[in-house]
Amino acid sequence: MLRLQRLQKALAGLVPLGKTYNLTTVPSAQMKLQPDKSDAQSLTAHGPGWVAINNEKVEGSVVVGSRGERFSWDCSSFDQLGAEHFAQLASLGAELIIFGSGSRIRFPQPAWIRPLMAQRTGVETMDTAAACRTYNILAGEGRHVIAALLVESPAG
Repeated sequence: MLRLQRLQKALAGLVPLGKTYNLTTVPSAQMKLQPDKSDAQSLTAHGPGWVAINNEKVEGSVVVGSRGERFSWDCSSFDQLGAEHFAQLASLGAELIIFGSGSRIRFPQPAWIRPLMAQRTGVETMDTAAACRTYNILAGEGRHVIAALLVESPAG
């Protein structure tokens, strides 16, 4: 009890009892917000059969990295994917691979990602739209991340 009384006495002059403060009630508190700046490529839009990298529309599947990696990924449907596609990703040395599996979530076979697991590279699977958003967040944080995006041709 004596410790509590000493603490209350010490804090008495700092904050009046019964008052609460937050950024909206303290008129002298100013906060300046600035957008984060990143040199990483960003995925700026997506749609059926395409994604936009730094506002450039790219049709077809693509691999994009936060350190400038960018190349066409030779597949237009999930059924065309194989171990060689993921082995290609293992050579990039990223800390995380974000696999955008198209319009819906489909997981790669364990044998396909074995080279990535062997070098302890993380693999996250999600639909391509979610992969674009996730890539932008992680790349903006300065992480070495790769987005392997399966971009399927629109049904027609």
